[in-house]
Amino acid sequence: MSAALAMESNPETMNKYLKRLGVSDKWRMVDVISLDEDALHWVPRPVLALTLLFPLSKVYEDLRSKQEEDLMKKGHQAPKDVFHLRQVLSNVCGTIALVHSVANNTNQIELEEGILKTYLKNANGLDAAAKGALLENSAAMMEAYKDIVAASSNEEVTAPDTVSHHFVTFVHKDGTLYELDGRKSFPIEHGPTNEDRFLEDAAKIVRDFIAREPDNICFNVMALVPEQ
Repeated sequence: MSAALAMESNPETMNKYLKRLGVSDKWRMVDVISLDEDALHWVPRPVLALTLLFPLSKVYEDLRSKQEEDLMKKGHQAPKDVFHLRQVLSNVCGTIALVHSVANNTNQIELEEGILKTYLKNANGLDAAAKGALLENSAAMMEAYKDIVAASSNEEVTAPDTVSHHFVTFVHKDGTLYELDGRKSFPIEHGPTNEDRFLEDAAKIVRDFIAREPDNICFNVMALVPEQ
């Protein structure tokens, strides 16, 4: 990519981008207003993925380093059936979060011929680092997003100098809840789950993220769900 542009954390922008990438309009991103179990019942089902935008901080970096160190010591190998890519450039974590959301659910999401389907075909068999390099060298990916933002703002789009927030994605594959973070070398396993309980189980992990940052309110959660 020739430039890196931070993604807005709102469903309207994300849904326009997904459509531009070739994702069927049968699926859409929606805000998750509350993480309380009672409120989660209002989120349309099935939930295919959950995305979290949160503040980058020393707490996060320390946890990330410890997770990496522990997995390396154990000789951990990334599960082959989970699509995970590494982030190289800053500001593209929103795009990566959407790719993680869709790529791990292609058994349910119909992709049209286009940018994302081509990327996933070319990424087949690559490791996480190579998948990341392939995505971040895709001019089509970045131009699609820049066009969406420019159309919304009617202003020239430029990349910000610094990044203070980060996106991660949660998905369920073969009965396991995974956290997919482009800044981490491996998917993080968070235990068993299923289609019926995925949202509630993922929300618990998100609440842990929030609890680690008690002085920060800058969190945003969205879900990939069927169009109603």
